[in-house]
Amino acid sequence: MSEDQRRQEPADQGDFEESTGLEPGAEPEGGRDERDFEEQLRGLLAEDAYAIRPSPAPYPVIRRKGVVERRRRVAAAGAVLVTLAAAPVGAYALSGPGGAARTAAATPSVSATYAPTPTPSPTPSGPAGPATPGQLLDGITLAQAAEGLEKCLAYDRGIAANRDPSPPARSFDSDLGTADSYRIILALNSTGDSNSPGDGQYIVAVKEKPTETRLICHVKDGEASGINTSVGSDRQPDSPPVLADINGGKLFRQSAIDQGNWKLPFRWGVIGTVEPSVSRVTVSYGDATGEAVLDHGWFVAAGVLEQQVTRTPRIRGYDAAGKQVYDSDQDPTYQKTIQ
Repeated sequence: MSEDQRRQEPADQGDFEESTGLEPGAEPEGGRDERDFEEQLRGLLAEDAYAIRPSPAPYPVIRRKGVVERRRRVAAAGAVLVTLAAAPVGAYALSGPGGAARTAAATPSVSATYAPTPTPSPTPSGPAGPATPGQLLDGITLAQAAEGLEKCLAYDRGIAANRDPSPPARSFDSDLGTADSYRIILALNSTGDSNSPGDGQYIVAVKEKPTETRLICHVKDGEASGINTSVGSDRQPDSPPVLADINGGKLFRQSAIDQGNWKLPFRWGVIGTVEPSVSRVTVSYGDATGEAVLDHGWFVAAGVLEQQVTRTPRIRGYDAAGKQVYDSDQDPTYQKTIQ
């Protein structure tokens, strides 16, 4: 009961006493009708009940609580719908043995987003092979040649890492790139001599981009023992249509120290570039002449020497009509004797 109601009680009690005209504890007069008394009592009680009724509940408060509760229920229902809609994403097909498909249920997660496994990046395929199988000689496979090239590139990186980082030493360094950017054009056995004892293998690889590069890689006992590098084209505006590689001499001769006393039989090779107008190249060395292979702008020839020689291989080039367009014997820039 409120304070106002408590203050109102004495007045109500006084009204009750004044209306009845009775003293406290006294009995009603006999002349009053009992029915009239009951009616007056009901009226007084009704007035008293009206006086003590509680104040009405504030409508804004009730409405605000109702809105909050309704939003809470809507949010809960929405979460259930999202969960049900995301459920199909939890199953996906997997390829089983023999190509059979099987279904696997995904484990529950807090997110309905399905992230597929990233596709692994393809591994490097290694260097490209030559135009013909005959350019891989002496039982050397493309895989073995590629492995040798990898070792030579690593060998070159090791040399560069240990070189003086200050100019001019650093200016001679160039990134030769990775093996998969090259094409192997020749692989053959190498013969040891007084300058480089021990037999091994020569791997010749080339690339056109980003810069024309030619490598002659020497492998002995399964390890890189040397690498000869030519970066940039050897060709000049006045170069002949057939141009022997300026550093390719190591492929067809032994050490000058052993001149006249080469180890025989001797596996040799010759490489160089040709212009598009050249359709055929021949190479003569010792008493044998053979056809060179034309491989993406390069010519490649190889053979086995059975005798001591004093002259370098003779190279001839022909156009599509069969006309000779080049003869190394007539080329003043070509070295014609073994030195």
